Amino acid sequence: MARYSKDAVAVWKGGLKFDATANSGFSVRVCGDSATGFSPMEMLLIGLAGCTGGDVIDVLRKKRQDVTAFEIRVHGDRADDHPRKFTDIQVTYVVTGHAIDPEAVRRSIDLSTTKYCSVTATLRGTAQITTQFEIHEAEPVAA
Repeated sequence: MARYSKDAVAVWKGGLKFDATANSGFSVRVCGDSATGFSPMEMLLIGLAGCTGGDVIDVLRKKRQDVTAFEIRVHGDRADDHPRKFTDIQVTYVVTGHAIDPEAVRRSIDLSTTKYCSVTATLRGTAQITTQFEIHEAEPVAA
């Protein structure tokens, strides 16, 4: 087995529903028509958000940025014809904190999208991925 391999199992639960489990042991409902769980395409966007988000917050912490809240919003546009793959994906990073340095955020996003995020690297050949960020000043801490 390769050092960085992953395994997943999806067990059919009727209709277009599957309960999926991976190496981590966590389970999630995946549903082809989104009636009772995430669609497979939603899972791709969620995977992208989690992957790049983890990278960015990790780098921001190392840069000693005082982040109090962090959100990753991912929007994907799909082709009209089958297999209806993602053609364009927009990732918006919303960073809230105290005196956040925009250059630290920009650099953290750049490191994630060009070096660390495996999901971005996997999707890059299929979809045009663009990024942007917002910084919001957090409320002052009460004395």
